[in-house]
Amino acid sequence: MRLRRQARATVALTFDNLGEVTALQRGEWPEGAPLGEHWSVTESLPRILAALAEHEVEATFFVEGLNAELYPDTLREIAAAGHEVGLHGWRHEPWSSLEPARERELLERGVEAFDALGLRPVSFRPPGGDLTPASLDLLRELRFEYVSPAGDSVSERDGLIVMPFRWEHVDAWYYLPKFDGPDDPAAWRAAVQQAGDATLVFHPFLLDTEERFAVLLEALAH
Repeated sequence: MRLRRQARATVALTFDNLGEVTALQRGEWPEGAPLGEHWSVTESLPRILAALAEHEVEATFFVEGLNAELYPDTLREIAAAGHEVGLHGWRHEPWSSLEPARERELLERGVEAFDALGLRPVSFRPPGGDLTPASLDLLRELRFEYVSPAGDSVSERDGLIVMPFRWEHVDAWYYLPKFDGPDDPAAWRAAVQQAGDATLVFHPFLLDTEERFAVLLEALAH
């Protein structure tokens, strides 16, 4: 995870989710609709990468393994720009409910898909924020270096770094109805400005208005 140390705080800037994968997982993608053309990849991501380059900030993009098949060139482009590409499940599965065998299968599939692109992942963020009882052992076995679940404090677990995020530092907390958010970029902006040492989580598909994108730009400038 790429850390930005400033006079007041150390911030890990991260992005979660890419493309239509979550909609596919939830059965929300229209039948027959083309794949590999999602606006969060074709429109939002280029703006994000340009802003990161302008401010000379490196970030971590946690993306689902299926994106290695849907957007291989995009993942290579992210890495070529100096950013880390981490794993975020295969199709954004509800991670904490997985049985150990299924969890192993999805992790191994994701590692193999990324590895085929020359992007061997060393970081993992569980979709939904929660790990299973088997997660840490599986991640160590598969040679991951750190994991970023929901939580409060950084720790080290037998060689595996746990670098958590807090929900109040996630843009979705303020925008999505499932979190009862106010849909208020101003509230998210205030949370970013007051974050201190934190892991910030943005979602490309939620940077869909100029007002929302401005919060990211202000975070980069700050």
